Amino acid sequence: MAQDAPHLGDLHQQLQDRLDEVPPPLTPLDVSALDGFLCGLLLQPNDVPPQTWLPCVTDIEARPLPAGFDPARLQALVWQRHDQLRDAIAKRQWFDPWVFELDGSASASEAVLPWAAGFAMAMDRFPALLQRGDDAQLLEPLALIYLHFDAEDLEDADALQAMIDTLEPPVDLAEAVQDLVRSVMLLADVTRPIRRAAAARPRRRR
Repeated sequence: MAQDAPHLGDLHQQLQDRLDEVPPPLTPLDVSALDGFLCGLLLQPNDVPPQTWLPCVTDIEARPLPAGFDPARLQALVWQRHDQLRDAIAKRQWFDPWVFELDGSASASEAVLPWAAGFAMAMDRFPALLQRGDDAQLLEPLALIYLHFDAEDLEDADALQAMIDTLEPPVDLAEAVQDLVRSVMLLADVTRPIRRAAAARPRRRR
């Protein structure tokens, strides 16, 4: 875990700087894809061991780090964002996804796509969420994320594509971001439900 807590506004830049230091031939996630990846990770029905997912941060193929590269500071920053997202999801609170506005000619989907790609990477590597039987509850929030991909990328997901076809694409980036957060919370309601303690019942006197 991070020993110090960088200001939220600076955290994504510090993380990107550290990710940029990962040596080739490794291909690390960028901060937007990392954000989506962490959300996908945190929505799994069961916790995923860190030793299983941390290598995905520094390389999309999860190849080992080369000798001499110290990942400690990078991993501390990753844990900082992980814990922010975990707390927001657990409390069903709004969070700001790391989605960055592109130039004026780019669509909302193009801006959101790196985040969605990171989320999809988590689904591919850790498929427990997609293997649940709650298809009716999972389908719409997943469709709100996957609609940013080209249809040809979803050719093996007929039910998902059918749901996407019923949805209106976001009119702007603000709506696309709102849909991401709403989808995360809807998925959490299925895979990470809030367990409220049952009210204590008075014992019957004997």
